[in-house]
Amino acid sequence: MTVAVVALAAAGCGKSSSGSSTTSENGKYSGKGIGLAYDIGGKGDQSFNDAAYTGFQKAETEFKIGGRDVEPNDNETDADKVQRLEQLAKSGYNPIIGVGFVYAPAVKEVSAKYPKITFGIIDDNSITSKNVADMVFHEEQSSYLAGVAAAKTTKKNHIGFIGGVDIPLIHKFEAGFIQGAQSVNPKIKIEKQYLTQTPQEGGFSSPDKGENAANGQIDSGADVIYAAAGLSGQGVIKAAAEHKIWAIGVDSDQYKQDALAKYKDYILGSALKNVGGAVYDLVKSVTEGKPLSGEVRGDLKSGGVGFADSNPKYQAMKDVVTAVDKAKQDIIDGKVTVKTQ
Repeated sequence: MTVAVVALAAAGCGKSSSGSSTTSENGKYSGKGIGLAYDIGGKGDQSFNDAAYTGFQKAETEFKIGGRDVEPNDNETDADKVQRLEQLAKSGYNPIIGVGFVYAPAVKEVSAKYPKITFGIIDDNSITSKNVADMVFHEEQSSYLAGVAAAKTTKKNHIGFIGGVDIPLIHKFEAGFIQGAQSVNPKIKIEKQYLTQTPQEGGFSSPDKGENAANGQIDSGADVIYAAAGLSGQGVIKAAAEHKIWAIGVDSDQYKQDALAKYKDYILGSALKNVGGAVYDLVKSVTEGKPLSGEVRGDLKSGGVGFADSNPKYQAMKDVVTAVDKAKQDIIDGKVTVKTQ
């Protein structure tokens, strides 16, 4: 489905794609459609936000409802996010989804004003309200698989982790990755770096920061690097490809992303987070008249997280694939509990 991008006049509302107002075929849903508000980095990050957009597109098409997706602005405040969500609510969009934990204050405030609208927030479970779905994930589980893959693939027993922002959410990615790698080789050397202390400093939206960090880790000897850094991860993948080492992507299957096509031979795999599936499932529940609410957590068992194996070069490494598959099953079976910090 092709969606035109138009500018919004209201201050703090960024850019938006819009669809027509429709009623779903089952008659249980009547509204303007889906409201989706992007996190830092916006649409086109080939990662977190784009994963949300795939679910938005799928839901628009399958449920034959409209939709509006809105971009963030640089250096915006919580008040800007409140205004964005309120504008979607006043326009009749339902559900309205904030992509990322930074929307927590805005979702909490606006959902209280519009109790008949279902709100969703990704990567935050702090809001307890009957009309809010907290869509969260066991990121540490998919990161564990990334760690196993990295440790089985490295030729130097030296790998790297790059986090976008030094916050508890990204610590989960790091913890799982380290535990997974050390399950293969307890003595493996692991470089660790965070790009910024706060999201406002650009840790999730600065490919140049990612590229510089990756070059530093490569200079130190790492030959597989895993980045959990949103748009900044594109710079990590670029640096890895230029040095002909492996990168591991995050959130989306980055091997399949058009913007990264020239680097894809060096994308070993990606630690997946099914953000698109979470968006789709919430929209589905609303159109069926049974909106999800409370904590909705995706894990390996439910398919909410996983490891993408699209690269034929990865598939050809049978010992790596076998190790990752075994680790996945061990986590699902409860034989392995993955740390979150």
